[in-house]
Amino acid sequence: MILDIVILAAGKGTRMKSEQAKVLHFLGEKPLITHVVQVAQSLNPQTLSVVVGHQAEAVKKELPRDVNSVNQEKQLGTGHAVAEAVKVLDDDNGMLLVMFGDVPLISVMTLRKVLEGADDYAISVLTANFMKPGNLGRIIRGVSGNIEKIVEAVDASEEEKTLQEINSGIMAIRKSDLIRWLPKLKPANAQGELYLTDMIEIALDESARVRAVVSDDADEVMGINTQWDLCNAERILQRRRVEELALEGVKIADPNRLDIRGEVQVGKDCFIDVNVVLNGSVVLGDGVSIGPGSVVSDSTLAAGVKVLPHSVIDGAEIRANSSIGPFARVRIGTVIGEGAKIGNFVETKKAILGPGSKASHLAYLGDANIGANCNIGAGTVTCNYDGVEKNETKIGDGVFVGTNSTLVAPLQIDNDAFIAAGSTITSHVKESDLAVGRSKQRNIEGWVPPSKRE
Repeated sequence: MILDIVILAAGKGTRMKSEQAKVLHFLGEKPLITHVVQVAQSLNPQTLSVVVGHQAEAVKKELPRDVNSVNQEKQLGTGHAVAEAVKVLDDDNGMLLVMFGDVPLISVMTLRKVLEGADDYAISVLTANFMKPGNLGRIIRGVSGNIEKIVEAVDASEEEKTLQEINSGIMAIRKSDLIRWLPKLKPANAQGELYLTDMIEIALDESARVRAVVSDDADEVMGINTQWDLCNAERILQRRRVEELALEGVKIADPNRLDIRGEVQVGKDCFIDVNVVLNGSVVLGDGVSIGPGSVVSDSTLAAGVKVLPHSVIDGAEIRANSSIGPFARVRIGTVIGEGAKIGNFVETKKAILGPGSKASHLAYLGDANIGANCNIGAGTVTCNYDGVEKNETKIGDGVFVGTNSTLVAPLQIDNDAFIAAGSTITSHVKESDLAVGRSKQRNIEGWVPPSKRE
């Protein structure tokens, strides 16, 4: 089948009560329009066009290069939007699938059902059954069960409003018929809007075949019109993703308290506790556990890694059997070696910790290359920024850094060296040396604090 797809995304979305165009609001890790475009691309259409209007330039920036954009300068309804898109089509062969930029949960499988056998019908409309249809258009069927027309909620009678089968707006239309019928659309209201749904009655007047394809999952055709709709869609999306992860063997403490905002690869016997967020590309090896309240973004956690509660890992590589947290922040460019430990209130950035090394608490390690089996004491800071450039601290194997040490980069500390607690180290420390960089203690007898002086 020759297939062209048009996505309608020109509206402002007044009910969102936002300055931002509706289709630019995020669901998961990407805008609504991106979800819809990616599903449409999965159908391999001959052409894919997006009708833009409100904040058109901002919407265009979210579109891939091979997607056409069509400007609808005046938003005069869905019929008018499709008429604008038809102008850029190369021919009238095949089918045109009309989708919506604010219906992001639609699946490829459901769209294929709409297209199956579409050559035998002038129009195939995707419908769904809603318990509370609200202001959605109703599907009117005749005594034979065939679709007769679509009635907008504002125009529906009280009896029609009791119907629960709704119009999703998504439909496949034979292009040759569409081009012929578009001029027959008449304004539906005082604003002169043209409704694409009126195509149904035009088609039936010509005895053309029309069918309704009922979606198996009403959530798929959920349109985003308010922030509440967006909240509900987010929960649906997350529930889908969590289910996929669980079916891959991950033990999840609470499916309602895990957010996945990207792509996650998992090994066997992983565990994810409550209120965890996974962003971007995340890889979890066998036996990884992630504690409550943690955020992992664009990182790889090898087998046996333990992430303790309320830790943040971003752009890092954590090697096997390491421990992170609680309350640790592991930043971009960090590599934590096998069996190493980053403890509570430790922050790293572009730091390499060798196998078995430990920074158990209260340290900042930035632009540091630390060898194997080192101990970094509490309160240690690598002073990596001189006001102009970042500088590196290099620490060999087996080094012991005492509590409350300040390491001023650029700096090199060789194997098995010792840094005395409370030291400020500014120059090279050779192998097995003890470096002491602190002033001699002086006690003043009989000293009286200012608050007690006469």
